[in-house]
Amino acid sequence: MGSDSVQPFLKYDGKWAIVLGLTSNKGAADFELQPCGDGLLYEKVLKTVSQWGSDENIMFVVGATQADSFAAIRQIIPGHFLLVPGVGAQGGSLKDISEQAMNSDCGLLVNVSRDIIFASGGADFAEAARNKAWGYQQEMAKYLM
Repeated sequence: MGSDSVQPFLKYDGKWAIVLGLTSNKGAADFELQPCGDGLLYEKVLKTVSQWGSDENIMFVVGATQADSFAAIRQIIPGHFLLVPGVGAQGGSLKDISEQAMNSDCGLLVNVSRDIIFASGGADFAEAARNKAWGYQQEMAKYLM
């Protein structure tokens, strides 16, 4: 990945480029958490890519299980939206990411799909999925207050 992979998409007004920052999986240690210059590789990605556009057209994927890293991430990219997968089934906490990663505009797009789509395998799937999604919506509403 480099600027030639991202910058062409930045010319479209009202559209966003979404760039991988720091994942929730153990494989993050293979590359993202490796030393690079005066920090870690994912920090270099955040610093570099954020300079190609703005907080109006670039967002970063940061896994919810990396809650301890959110404060440092917000130091690097305070105004950028974060696409945050990994809440629920992967063990990420909506409370933790809200406390650590939310900015003055919220700045979070939280994905809880696995916990919702696997809420039930039975005939009550639709109701179970709705209830699970509603629960997350209600929890997030508390943190937005």
